[in-house]
Amino acid sequence: MASAQDAVRSVVERFLDSPVADWTAAILALVLGWYAGKLVVRLVGRSVARRFQRPSLTKTVLGGIRAGVMVLAVILAARALRFQASDILLSVTVFSAVLGLVLAPIVGSVINGLFVLADQPYEIGDMIEFVELDTRGYVEDITIRYTKVFTLENSFLVIPNASMRERDIVNYSAEDPRSRLSLEVLVTYEGDLEEARAILERAARETPGVIESGPDIRVGGARYPSAPVAYIKEFADHGVLLQLRYWVTEPYYMPRIRSKIQETVWDHLDDADVEIAYPHQHHVFDETSGVARVDVEGRRDRSSAPPEEFDGRD
Repeated sequence: MASAQDAVRSVVERFLDSPVADWTAAILALVLGWYAGKLVVRLVGRSVARRFQRPSLTKTVLGGIRAGVMVLAVILAARALRFQASDILLSVTVFSAVLGLVLAPIVGSVINGLFVLADQPYEIGDMIEFVELDTRGYVEDITIRYTKVFTLENSFLVIPNASMRERDIVNYSAEDPRSRLSLEVLVTYEGDLEEARAILERAARETPGVIESGPDIRVGGARYPSAPVAYIKEFADHGVLLQLRYWVTEPYYMPRIRSKIQETVWDHLDDADVEIAYPHQHHVFDETSGVARVDVEGRRDRSSAPPEEFDGRD
């Protein structure tokens, strides 16, 4: 009986001293670290979300927690594989060299991603516009490396954060989703100007998605009327330029709302003393204009007629 126990003990000792045992322990540490990270994130996820109240920061913090648990698992795996301090130092040195030569752009994006998270120029779910690209979309995801935008053309833009910080971006959803838009209409001088302004304001109020009335909307230190208002912007060459300013409740359907307002204005013009102006040109000749020599199809050829018959009065 004792010899059997000694044999088992000998086999176990040889297994523990073999490289197979070291690799088994290392793999087990990594697997347990993976699942432990998921468990920790599940346990503290709600508390972190209530603490930061921003989806992007919440995802970043929870990702950092999982990464920290995995780092501990990697350290345990390294100890199981009996890495020495000199080996770890050499690995760090080699990794740093590779990081500096190959992964510098990624590190730059990570650093810029931290600035994006700190500056808060946009958040997940916001509608933004790239000015130079003339493209709008919704922020789908923000990581420390890139920002993912789902465009209105049903496509994805994945842009490194280093590039995002250098772009001109308009955020239509920041703080207050209400947005003020404008529409310019050129009407003739002969029409009823007050009626034209009334038509513009009524068309905006009748359009779904436009704020009809209410308290003034505050932007910074200024206050603007919430109801649609038509102003005289300019006495132009071909007519009076009117500008309609109105507020929309959400910035997601601005082209549709603008088109609907223009359709309503067009329908109301039939029964109104208002006309849309367009360029007109009048050529006036008087005694200071000289002599206009013209020819009419079917008349005699100018070369065969006396010069005095073609004095511009035919």
